[in-house]
Amino acid sequence: MTNWSRSSESEPPKTEIVDDDPYNIIYSSGTTGLPKGIVHTHYIRAIYCTLFASTFRMTPESVILHSGSIVFNGAFVTLMPAMYLGAKYVLQKGFDPRTFVETVRRESVTHVMMVPSQIVALLGSPYFSTEDLKSLEMIGTVGAPLHLEHKEKLNRCLPGRFYELYGLTEGFITVLDKNHYASKPTSVGPPQPFFEMRIINAQGQDAPPGEIGEIVGRCPALMPGYYKRPDLTAQAIVDGWLHTGDLGYADEDGFLYLVDRKKDMIISGGANVFPKDIEEIIVQHPAVREAAVFGIPSEKWGETPLAAVILERPGSVTAEALRDWINERVDAKNQRVHAVAILDEFPRSAAGKTLKRILREPYWAGRAEQI
Repeated sequence: MTNWSRSSESEPPKTEIVDDDPYNIIYSSGTTGLPKGIVHTHYIRAIYCTLFASTFRMTPESVILHSGSIVFNGAFVTLMPAMYLGAKYVLQKGFDPRTFVETVRRESVTHVMMVPSQIVALLGSPYFSTEDLKSLEMIGTVGAPLHLEHKEKLNRCLPGRFYELYGLTEGFITVLDKNHYASKPTSVGPPQPFFEMRIINAQGQDAPPGEIGEIVGRCPALMPGYYKRPDLTAQAIVDGWLHTGDLGYADEDGFLYLVDRKKDMIISGGANVFPKDIEEIIVQHPAVREAAVFGIPSEKWGETPLAAVILERPGSVTAEALRDWINERVDAKNQRVHAVAILDEFPRSAAGKTLKRILREPYWAGRAEQI
């Protein structure tokens, strides 16, 4: 027997909303630690409506597709401008390359925002078709760096559509526009309008162009704080500037180049090793679909890199052969990987981000034979 209920015939009481009222709480992905509740206000979401509609050239006639979780902040990058413009928004329960391609073709989708693992899976799928995806005007990536190997392939197949967004849910954003990709393919773009960025060194001083430091920023979309964690808020926002925990540098034009997360950086033999540099090499191997590099304990070096990989086809290369191939190509001795772990899949957050802290845990617990 089905129970039915009716809504009230009368209008609900009117509730006044002001800019600073909370709109929602987004929990961080927990890529480097436990998730934190990030409060977003109605004003911040209004900024998302207008900022991203302009940045991604959306109109009321646009058709936006989102595949996967709606609870991570990357979804709001296209959801909010779609609501603001009254554009068509297609939401899929999960990401599957075949269904994705069929939906783009059927709905004449114009805008998609994807995480790197989705783009990699799409490019490697037998259902990938430039003809079926020709309606796309914007292909955005968010959530983690997309390796240059995959960017280049995407831009060869579907040129003039790629945008890369670097940002924190806490409130700082840069975007590499589709028209800037050709001249600055390794950049994640400049700060958005009304956003400010600094690169600071270990002494808290502004670093000159080209020098690596921590990325800090302030903007109209800055969170009021972490939910019920004023202690963590005070650590993240200092004198109005959000300390991202990410390392990068800016060029003379103010474009940001992301190097790596401070917490992911490996200190081997007293030198800084950035996992992203090694990952960029690994994904050039024809047998590799995805790579994640992280540090494991070493009595000799303190830490040493280990590479976890997902292969395009199981058994296409051995771990030992791949390790040797990588170590022949890295720039420095301390970038050589100690070992390669071949996995069927990576642990991921709801947003699809690779959780390196989970990959790393068994090694730091002393169980270094396998993940």
